[in-house]
Amino acid sequence: MDVLSSRVLLRPRDPARSRRFYAETLGLAVYREFGPPEHPGTVFFLGQGLLELSGQGDEGEIGGVSLWLQVRDVAAEETRLRQAGVEVLREARREPWGLVELWIADPDGHRLVLVEVPPEHPLRRDHR
Repeated sequence: MDVLSSRVLLRPRDPARSRRFYAETLGLAVYREFGPPEHPGTVFFLGQGLLELSGQGDEGEIGGVSLWLQVRDVAAEETRLRQAGVEVLREARREPWGLVELWIADPDGHRLVLVEVPPEHPLRRDHR
């Protein structure tokens, strides 16, 4: 697998409280914010990685933690991983925000989100 970038995703039970904790209590710097103002997602710098707080977790999730892995070709990875017997939680599809996502599970049931950034997506545009 050719991983291009990664981040840890947290789906906190109380998103506002968690944003305050990571931004104010820990003092992590914000990399970017996205989504609607009433329910924003926030990505923080985390040393050599990134930490994303978005959505809202519930009691049914295993710790509310996922691993986000950007790959070159989600469809190819889905085929390869299915052949390897990996549990697919949700097949690859384009999300409303324009990324292609595939959700799989590790052996303990933790979610891994494999993401492909299409060529036309704003994350690929030169922002200079």
